[in-house]
Amino acid sequence: MNTAVIFAGGVGRRMRSKDLPKQFLKLHDKPIIIHTLEVFENSPEIDAIVISCVSNWIEYLEKLIVKFNIKKVKKIVPGGKTGQDSIFNGLKAAEKIGSRKDDIVLIHDGVRPLIYPQTIHDDIVSVKQNGSAITSIKVKETVLIVDSNEKIIDVPNRSQSRLARAPQCFYLRDILEAHEKARKSGKHDFIDSCSMMQYYGYDMYLVDGPQENIKVTTPDDFYTMRALLDAKEDAQIYGLDE
Repeated sequence: MNTAVIFAGGVGRRMRSKDLPKQFLKLHDKPIIIHTLEVFENSPEIDAIVISCVSNWIEYLEKLIVKFNIKKVKKIVPGGKTGQDSIFNGLKAAEKIGSRKDDIVLIHDGVRPLIYPQTIHDDIVSVKQNGSAITSIKVKETVLIVDSNEKIIDVPNRSQSRLARAPQCFYLRDILEAHEKARKSGKHDFIDSCSMMQYYGYDMYLVDGPQENIKVTTPDDFYTMRALLDAKEDAQIYGLDE
């Protein structure tokens, strides 16, 4: 079984929205989280969806799922104290509805809706071939490595640099094993699954994803996302969308 584990645990402090967590802000009269869920709902390769949601908003999310007719959501669980803990809660829910040994999980941000069905397919194929799939994009500008004083200490080769995006995909057994090792050693601050898997020595492989698959974190991201959705809609209207 292929399960999408969607992280929707953020409260949007950097977005500065007064009332709603960022995943519930509307774009084109539809909450961002619903845009994201619909991509996985409509993918024939996704069998189930699990959502890790900020606990106070679970009931609200449940109503949205009914309103927008999202059928593949099998479980919504409360988020944890950190993003890592929230993802772990989602993975444990995926384990309960499926098979730890054989299932593939695609870990994705609820505020990253511009993912393509082809990327989902490529991720699943990569996991079957390699055991992992880290969606990424090529770096277009020079990356600088700095120390705590913002002194430049390294300028990595751009051709060997990538930006990690999502989904980040693994066999459920592997990513749960890494999470369990982290929890046993008291580590709860891994920034994402890729960082955790690298720390524990798992080999990871890249899958090319769309440049526009940005994460909505700040007001600038919100307006960029709106422009991208406008462009996508225009392409469909004028017959430019392939």
